[in-house]
Parts: sequence; structure tokens; C-alpha cells
Amino acid sequence: MSKKVRTPIVVVVGHIDHGKSRLLDYIRHSNVVEKEAGGITQHISAYEAEISLKGGQKRKITFLDTPGHAAFSKMRTRGCNIADIAILIVSAEEGVKAQTIEAFKSIKECGIPYVVAINKIDKPGANVEKTKNSLVEKEIYLEGMGGDVPFVPISAETGEGVQELLETVALIADIEEFVGDDNVLGEGYVIEANMDSQRGVSASLVIKNGHLKTGMYVVSGKSLAPVRIMENFLGKPIREASFSNPVKITGWNEPPEVGSKFEVYKNKKDAGNKLAEEKNKEESGVDQIDYGSLLGEGYVVIPIIVKADTNGSVEAIIGEIEKIKEEKILIKIIDSKTGNISENDIKTAGSGDGSIIVGFNVKEDRGVDILAERLGVEVKTFSIIYKLTEWLEEIVKARKPKVKTEEVGGKTRILKIFSRTGDKQVVGGEVIEGSVSKGDKVRILRRGEEIGFGNVLELQVGKANTSSVNEGNQFGAKVSSSIEIAERDNFEIIKIIER
Repeated sequence: MSKKVRTPIVVVVGHIDHGKSRLLDYIRHSNVVEKEAGGITQHISAYEAEISLKGGQKRKITFLDTPGHAAFSKMRTRGCNIADIAILIVSAEEGVKAQTIEAFKSIKECGIPYVVAINKIDKPGANVEKTKNSLVEKEIYLEGMGGDVPFVPISAETGEGVQELLETVALIADIEEFVGDDNVLGEGYVIEANMDSQRGVSASLVIKNGHLKTGMYVVSGKSLAPVRIMENFLGKPIREASFSNPVKITGWNEPPEVGSKFEVYKNKKDAGNKLAEEKNKEESGVDQIDYGSLLGEGYVVIPIIVKADTNGSVEAIIGEIEKIKEEKILIKIIDSKTGNISENDIKTAGSGDGSIIVGFNVKEDRGVDILAERLGVEVKTFSIIYKLTEWLEEIVKARKPKVKTEEVGGKTRILKIFSRTGDKQVVGGEVIEGSVSKGDKVRILRRGEEIGFGNVLELQVGKANTSSVNEGNQFGAKVSSSIEIAERDNFEIIKIIER
């Protein structure tokens, strides 16, 4: 085995808008933030940067940029699993926030070394000392404050402190001594996958060990790709790659699962054997939902198809949909995949009553809107994920089945019986509580015991017809009931309430 020093893979994590992408922009002198909808990074990416250390030494670092929005917690955890070192970025204006803690927990679970970057020190509201104290309060023990976690105050906007941060990352890498063997066949992790209507299925990978060349084969779960089209993180064609390199491979038979491990094989036969082995693995422990019985119990099932630009986005959206809970509502994801919304999607959705298709960073194919209207399928596209989930929450609330309940809305005392013809009876009474209205259902009570039910057909006050009578007023009423009503009986007025 020929071990060599390996470029560290660094993940940048933290709360939304605390400056993760801006930091990477500064490091690699590119411009990603402005390309992201709403300024929010919404899928994982990998970049290589060459940095200059003191004394003129050049070092490479592979950076993973992970989203900060709450929807992408699984992706953040995956970034930590792939990475060697983490940078936990915290705003000097806002201090520790909910997703800062979530990111910190991911780092601890992964067991990787990390450095804290206290960002936005150039802002008027920046307070580094307050931020440091907020970190210690959350058990992130910084150097000089009871712990050994290195920290660097920085401005991702002006670049102040960024060089010191990179020096710290390089020092951690030296201490950890990350190594790899470029003589063995490559292995690593899938960090993104998407479907391109012209090029087919592409996936971004980070190689953790070994090497990869064109002509080889990559297998990840049930997905396989011959390595014919391979690009580096800049999109330039390359013929070989080694450990710590991020690469993009096009030509998969199906999108590999994001976060899954991949292995490289020299020939198609070996790759095919591995693929067959994966496909033959029996799936177990999957709970099947009996939708038919749930419908019988009064549930409303909402069939949903999810379409997105990448597998990571699909996963994040499904994770957010699973959080939507409403009584007597069951969301059934009937399909989820990458690519534009097609007529086939509409036809699939059209087989289910009240189906919805949500798209994220994708477009509708020509003719989709006409077919969707004809089949009664609701289609909505978004470029920001929380807007998608907010819209779905409103849809779910609107479709929640109304539960009818009976409430006592009034009480009357029967003072006189005027006539009875069949089940129609004319009575006189007084409202002693609440009100009585034409069309009300009444519970008939005699000496406090229920003896039957009736319906108010007509109401009068004096000799004038009326729709309702309030407390303290006398009335005449025509009531239908199979029970013969008597003087001194009481009515409880039953109101049907929908909630």
C-alpha cells in the first residue's frame, strides 16, 4: 500500500445566512450566492481551493458547501460524514441560533475536528465577546474559555481573518495526518445527483480513497455508471481523479442515492456482479399503509408527486413534507424524482383524486398546464423550499375534513300544546337559555330524562313568522316528532357545528 498525504475535505456548516457561502466565495473568488434563489444555498456542492500559507507554501483544500436551512438537516449530517474537518460558522451579530446547535450536534456525532469561525465582524452590530459567551453557554468550549476548540473572528465580506482561518484548518490537517492510497480503486460518497433532459443522469462524487479513470465503472447501490464523461468541479473534462477530488460523472442507469457510498471497478463484469448483488438484497421491515381502511375511517388522502433539480433537494422536500401533520390527513408521496414536470407525471397524478405535483427548481414541459387542468391535477413550482412547504401546509389545512359535532345552543320550556296531526305538533313555549331557530334539531326532555327528538319546522312570535327566538321570549312552533310532546316538557336545542 502506497500511502500519501491526502487533501483535507472540509465542510462549512452553521445557521442560515450566517455567511457559509460568502466565506467560500471569498476563498475561491467565485460568485455562488447571487445564483441561489433567495440567497440560500439549496443543494450540497464541492469545490477545490488552493491556498497560500505563510512562507509561500501552497496547499489544497476541498470544501463542501452545505445548506443552512432547516429543511436540509440530513444533508448537513451527510456533509459531516463525508468531511474530515468542519468549520462551524457563527454570526457575530446574531450569535448561536437553532441551526448552529443542530450543526454542532452533527459535528459531534461525526466525531471530526472543527474550528469556529465568528463571521460578520465588520458589521455595526457585531459583538465577538458576546458571541463567544453564547457558544460557551451551549457547551462549545473555545480556547481560552475552558476548552480547546480553536476559533477565528472573520469577515467573509472583507476577507479579514480568513487567512488565519485557513492556516488553522491546515494545522488541524497536519495534526490529523489524513492519508490515502492512490494505487487502489477509488471509493467515496455521492454528494449530489440530478437528471438532465439532454445529458441524462449525472452525479457529483467525492473520492475518499483510491483513484478513478475513464474506462472504469462506478457502482453505488443499484446505480451504475461507465466512466466516459468525467468533469472536475469547474466542469472541465478530466480523464483521471484521486482521493479528495470532487468529480461529476454523467451516464448513470438511474440516479444514485445521495449520501450513499460508491465503489470503482475496472471492468463491466465486476461492476455488473456488484450491481446484481445489490439488486438481490431483499428489502425488509417496510410498513405498508392500508389507505383504503384509512379512507373508511374518515381520512383524506392527498397524493403528491415531488419533482426537483437534484436528488438532495428531493430528499429535503420529502423530509419537510413528512413533518406536516394534520388530524385525519394522510399525505401519500406517489412519486419523487429529478427532472422537469412532464405529461407522464400529470397522468400518474391524475389517477388519484385531488393529486398535487410540487416542483422545486424545475420547469413544466409544454402542454402540462392544459393536461393538468383537464385531469384536475394541481401543479405548483417553487425556487425556495420553505415557500413550497408553507404552500403545502395551507393546502393541507384547507382539505382537512370538517368534523360535525352537536352542541346545546339553547333550552326551552313547553307551556302549551295547541294541536297534533300525525307527527306534526303545534306547541307554545318560552326560551329560557340561548335561542331556538327554524330548522333546529331538538332533544325532548321530560322530568330531566331524554324521551326522543324532533325538528322545528316553523316559528312564530305573536302571529308573525320568524327565523329565530332569543332567550326570555315566548314563541309558537310547529314541531315534527314521533314523540307526543306534553306541557312542562323541555327542549334542548342541538346545533350542528363543523370544525
